[in-house]
Amino acid sequence: MDLLNIIQSELTGLYGQEVIREMGDIIRLYDIYDGPGQNWTMDETDYIPTKKKTNYIKKLIKEESRFLFGKTPIFTIKSERDTDKEKAEKINKYINKLLKDNLFSEKLVKSARDCFIGKRIAIKLHADKNTKSIRIMFVPSLEFVYEPFDDRVDELKKIIFFHQLNQEEEREKQRIWKQKYEIVEGKCILNEGIYNGYGQIVDILAEDVDLKLSGIPAYVILNDGLSGDLKGESDVEEIFDNQMAYNKLSSEDIDTLKKGMNRIIYGIDVDQDASKHFKLKPGAFWDVSTDVTSEGKQAQIGTVETDFNYNERMENSLNRIKSDMHEVLNIPMINNSDLKGMMTSGKSMKALYWQLISRCEEKWKAWCPALEWMIKAILEIVGVYNIAKLPTIENYEVVVENQYPLQEDEDDEKTLDMQEVNTQTMSRKTFIKKWRGTTDDIADEELKQIALERQILEDSYMNLEGAE
Repeated sequence: MDLLNIIQSELTGLYGQEVIREMGDIIRLYDIYDGPGQNWTMDETDYIPTKKKTNYIKKLIKEESRFLFGKTPIFTIKSERDTDKEKAEKINKYINKLLKDNLFSEKLVKSARDCFIGKRIAIKLHADKNTKSIRIMFVPSLEFVYEPFDDRVDELKKIIFFHQLNQEEEREKQRIWKQKYEIVEGKCILNEGIYNGYGQIVDILAEDVDLKLSGIPAYVILNDGLSGDLKGESDVEEIFDNQMAYNKLSSEDIDTLKKGMNRIIYGIDVDQDASKHFKLKPGAFWDVSTDVTSEGKQAQIGTVETDFNYNERMENSLNRIKSDMHEVLNIPMINNSDLKGMMTSGKSMKALYWQLISRCEEKWKAWCPALEWMIKAILEIVGVYNIAKLPTIENYEVVVENQYPLQEDEDDEKTLDMQEVNTQTMSRKTFIKKWRGTTDDIADEELKQIALERQILEDSYMNLEGAE
């Protein structure tokens, strides 16, 4: 892979060698996730063995990402100053529209899937001055390498994005796109170009461009890992051995069933020419002839019975392997029959999913700062490149609230919210937006209507008192 030449030119030393070695491992992990990597060798010679791949890895990874981001997080700009609340509402409207235009909800679920497979993911922001727009991209680990500061491992010093533009075999004809962001003397510098397979520049798209930003418009999210880890860990690797054991055992089960259904037939003193015409199908009639050389003997036909007493053991083994895979990822094994007769309130469902919630909360510790950074970086880019006219708030806070797709006890929650409205710890507008799913404008109209009706009632009451 000639991309390695470009990577080697950017990352030197032990870290560069480790990154190159790991890229082959990440390709293997994606191959496992898709299915072809779940292969094994067979040494049977008397029959063609079954190879059944029940891809629980893909199912569990999708279920994990779906639970984490099946419901899109809520992004809110908040300010402590009352005079800035109207400004914050305008910024919130712009952010929500930008996320919708970028298909953010769909991208977020898929990016989590890539992160769980390939150990890490990068959020990348790109501003188009001509169209006055901002693109939000999630880049999988096979399409970027990065390098943090030596004394600040959570800040990017350099990040390189790349991908191959064609599949030519001759290096001279190969075309590779490379985009490099780097902090040089406190400035964010961009270099971008098209290269051939030898790493030679073919077309310069950007050269030493100062982006006027406070930092690199990208953020790397690691999946699990330890302190100081620059690679992350793959959830696929954790359950790969169990997946292979399940595939092999279920394949052997099918072969055993086939052998039992197609039992071995034996013949004693049977004429060889006659036995060639025996048909193995339901309702077949065999006119068995005795071998002429077998004087005083009678031809016999029989089958070798197969013992199927292993059924329960096989089922228990398969279920135990499947259970191990669920336990490794903390995903509960729940089906409709398990829920029969159970209380399915929000609290009981949370109890069933508690381990998965805890696992996702741990992953959220890495995703939350990244999404907060994304909103702050978007607002900086909007101001630097004049993408949109937004009000300025000196001190604001970005709040990102994650949501899990679980049933809630809505009546209890609504009662608590009404108490907060009565004690003036929650606004009526917030209550209407939350429980009716309306926009700010509709909530404002509703509040105006409530105030108008209250005024009409008060006026009517005053008129009645005056009449008396």
